[in-house]
Amino acid sequence: MTAFAEVVTKALVRYVSVPGLDGDVALITLENGHDHTRPSTFGPEGLASLDSALDAIEARSPGVRAIAVTGKPFIFAVGADIQGMPLITERGQALELGRLGHRVFARLKNASVPTFAFVNGAAMGGGLEIALHCQYRTLSAGAAALALPECFLGLVPGWGGTQLLPNLIGADKAVTVIIENALNQNKMLKAKDAFALGIADALFEPADFIETSLAWAAGVLRGDIAVTRPEIDRGQGWDAAIARGRAIADGKLHGAAPAPYKALELIELARTASFAEGTAAEDETLADLVMTDELRAGLYSFDLVQKRAKRPVGVPDKSLARPVTKVGVVGAGLMASQLALLFARRLQVPVVLTDLDQDRLDKGVGYAHGEIDKLAAKKRIGTDEANRLKALISGSLTKDAFADADFVIEAVFENLAVKQKVFAEVEAVVSAECILATNTSSLSITDMASRLAHPERVVGFHFFNPVAILPLLEIVRAEQTDDATLATAFAVGKQLKKSCVLVKDAPAFVVNRLLTRFLGEVTRAIDEGTDFTEADKALDPLGLPMSPLLLLQLVGPAVALHVSETLHESFPDRFYVSENMRKLVESGKTAFYTWDTGSPVIDTEIAALYGPREGGPSGDEVRERAVAALAQEVRLMLDEGVVAEPQDIDLCMLLGAGWPFHLGGITPYLDRTGVAEKVTGQRFLPRGIASVA
Repeated sequence: MTAFAEVVTKALVRYVSVPGLDGDVALITLENGHDHTRPSTFGPEGLASLDSALDAIEARSPGVRAIAVTGKPFIFAVGADIQGMPLITERGQALELGRLGHRVFARLKNASVPTFAFVNGAAMGGGLEIALHCQYRTLSAGAAALALPECFLGLVPGWGGTQLLPNLIGADKAVTVIIENALNQNKMLKAKDAFALGIADALFEPADFIETSLAWAAGVLRGDIAVTRPEIDRGQGWDAAIARGRAIADGKLHGAAPAPYKALELIELARTASFAEGTAAEDETLADLVMTDELRAGLYSFDLVQKRAKRPVGVPDKSLARPVTKVGVVGAGLMASQLALLFARRLQVPVVLTDLDQDRLDKGVGYAHGEIDKLAAKKRIGTDEANRLKALISGSLTKDAFADADFVIEAVFENLAVKQKVFAEVEAVVSAECILATNTSSLSITDMASRLAHPERVVGFHFFNPVAILPLLEIVRAEQTDDATLATAFAVGKQLKKSCVLVKDAPAFVVNRLLTRFLGEVTRAIDEGTDFTEADKALDPLGLPMSPLLLLQLVGPAVALHVSETLHESFPDRFYVSENMRKLVESGKTAFYTWDTGSPVIDTEIAALYGPREGGPSGDEVRERAVAALAQEVRLMLDEGVVAEPQDIDLCMLLGAGWPFHLGGITPYLDRTGVAEKVTGQRFLPRGIASVA
């Protein structure tokens, strides 16, 4: 294995005397020498440090009553150092790393004195597995996140998690943590939820957490405190849990990635196997998965989201950014109201909406205020903050209210003439430095700005719905957008806590362009006679988060039709416009499926509208067409300079379309399946990036 710069997590030992307890508690603190923004992880040197610490404690064992493990402020530990994983070139190296972790962690499980984990902060992956190896666990109510996220990346919990967790809290709850949460966009457990599941024996407030935990541990050691655990159902309940996990994996991935299925096999094994047998199986599974392209694509995705998303390429110097002290939003529909709420919450500045009549305006402001009340009701914000936020969001029937705004964004009907008119009206009242942003999903921003006196201050600010949840923001530079405008846009995007990608002003930008090309192949096949369900399931082998017809339903057939028409005008040879889709929109139908029987069934009226199903391409042919179209479109976008590199396209698909980590966005999948070379004559990424070799 090629050497890498491991950030070593050291196991620092001190011996603590606890009142009322004979002998010391050996307290191990996991510390990597960085602040909380660099969590403690484990590579070979870190594991060796923990091993040495346990040796030292063992040498002093006659005077040690217990061993406790905790972390640095805010962080317990977050598992294996995955930075070195792409450098593993042989299965044996992965097997060795798995065995090393198991051997060291097992020393806590098999220690000659009781062991405790004082989980003071975030505990993920191997960090949570360290805690599970201890015989008792306390948990800080301030711990930000707990999880076993390995299946999200393409791994399994490989240092005891699949064996220890189901035998601690039961198979069904373990499936929730290992499978369901991981595949649900890597959902984290809050401390109270982890405690409710039974992962910890005691939950304490963050203040004096270590002291409180030590006192609790002393009570356990003296016998004053009895720790009880629930009896585990190893019969039908275990069977039901495995079946539920498989249904979740099938629903999310359709068998496209091996990790969750392997994890379920290991959870099943934990029912009857000895701990040694179970962890040996973990080692073998981990070694197999480390050598898969799906995992390497998952690690590539993780790196994009954690690093590239935070350091976008091509951004002007941030010193050019102008301050934003007031925001205007043109429109008061659902999207505009969501934007107003987001700007108020993140920028903490006044936000004013405008619309054509008082009813629309009241509805838009009311929506934002109502969402704030919901946040307060859920205790996510306090009463004072809720009142302050509501005071920041107001409405006006005239655009004069934008006179002192520094940033105005339009979210009106997707029509170029309408947007040009709106910008002209706004420009007439705002200062020369005010940024004018558009949330258009497909129209030319250059054309939108063409009639303005200062087109250089217009920028694309393309959010994805729902605005509060999806993290991507495509920031679009039009032909005349200047550096100060762009720098301000990126500064605002960062304040909004969005992952921003710089995009050229090209039709539909990145995500919508690729999704429209991809969906066009599916709708074309249906128009040609392919059965609705066969066409809809054709892309299942990719493991996408949503089938094409469900995606069309989410987007809305009218919106999808409009975007396809816009792209067809620019690229008529590649972007298909379905006449049947046009008829569907005219009919007022918004969904292909009905759920009247509890299962999705094609709406009979839509089936009649489209006519008999015969003569169309097979599901395999539909998939071949769709992925070939994606490969062609990605290559053209790169050649056109829509984004700087393939990594930006992948980041957009991960964060804007929710495409799974095991695809790496899209280009690693197109490379490893040979589609990229077949269609374009070349790979998108060099070998070894997002792939084993």
